[in-house]
Amino acid sequence: MTRRTIVIGAVVTAIALAGAFSRVTIAHGEAAGEAAGAAATLPPPQSAGPASADPDAMSVPFSVGETAQYDVKFGAIRVGSASTVVNQMEQIRGRTAWHTQFRIKGGTFFYHVDDLFESWIDKDTFSSLRFYQTQQEGSNDRAKRYEIFPDEQKYIEMDKKPPREHPGVKDPLDDGSFLFFVRTVDLAVGKTYESNRYFRPEANPVRIRVVRTEQIEVPAGKFDCIVVQPVIKTKGIFSENGNAEVWLTNDPRHIVVQLKSKLSFGSINLYLKSYKPGA
Repeated sequence: MTRRTIVIGAVVTAIALAGAFSRVTIAHGEAAGEAAGAAATLPPPQSAGPASADPDAMSVPFSVGETAQYDVKFGAIRVGSASTVVNQMEQIRGRTAWHTQFRIKGGTFFYHVDDLFESWIDKDTFSSLRFYQTQQEGSNDRAKRYEIFPDEQKYIEMDKKPPREHPGVKDPLDDGSFLFFVRTVDLAVGKTYESNRYFRPEANPVRIRVVRTEQIEVPAGKFDCIVVQPVIKTKGIFSENGNAEVWLTNDPRHIVVQLKSKLSFGSINLYLKSYKPGA
């Protein structure tokens, strides 16, 4: 296997981990060297209100059937594709839940990646109920299965034998559901947000600062965007040295339009190719 193939495989794997918004700390301000301000608590999504067919449901900027497709590039080289999908709602332990997916596929003839991250989110409380990770990377397969219990503030690793129970948090969010949750927040440039809702307590708190607004053009078209700079306390595209930026549409939908990060062996970029709203 060539060094180039290994690098491309590592890049595609790193992009797959981009779903882990839930362990982020937002670094840097709108101007270089700006000091961090006091963090505001991330607000919960609002009730849809009495005019809604379901007044207890949360008001969210997505619906069943929403699909976003992305090109994944290492520098100028296309190495794969990614997508987010909102599937049909499902019943989880008597609760109606959104079923969302983030998928990344790509690589080369010698190294292939097919990773799937699935979240089930309670439509009434916007808390995670279940989180699955299925990763096929080269010759390695891995599956993680979490059952999450908001009322009991615990989660269970179902892939362990026997299943392993851990203490959780109030109103938990997993990697994928946190990305959808951020889309519900009224983001303001220069403001810092904080939350302790990641379902694994040791990774809290989550801090998010909004950096700037900017108009960009991607394969799907031109978009007015709001930009954030996430940093995960681990290696990868959201590491402290990655200078990652994420562009969200500067409207109530907050669709992820573009992602860029610099690593030691080059930059990796994700560009929105197509978007289909839900029903």
